[in-house]
Amino acid sequence: MELKKIKKTSKELKLEITGENETILNPIAEVLLQYDDVEYASCMSDHPESNKRHLYIRVKKGNPVDILKKAVKQLEDEVTDFNKKFDGKTKGKSKKK
Repeated sequence: MELKKIKKTSKELKLEITGENETILNPIAEVLLQYDDVEYASCMSDHPESNKRHLYIRVKKGNPVDILKKAVKQLEDEVTDFNKKFDGKTKGKSKKK
């Protein structure tokens, strides 16, 4: 994955991400939209076959970089929690033949 900062202002951040698709970017945008300080968040592509995506964030207040880091951390915590719960449900269980 490669990240390139396309635009950064006090209220906006636009990143170009190469080598990733919506599988990781849509959940980030979804979490961002849950925050009251976020006015707009979206994952975009110039073309469906392109390997480049853009993540755009516009905030009402706060720093867009800090808010993005918060969203990524929240997703990381959710995935870790899911993994622990999944491991707990599958430990010691074997497949029936």
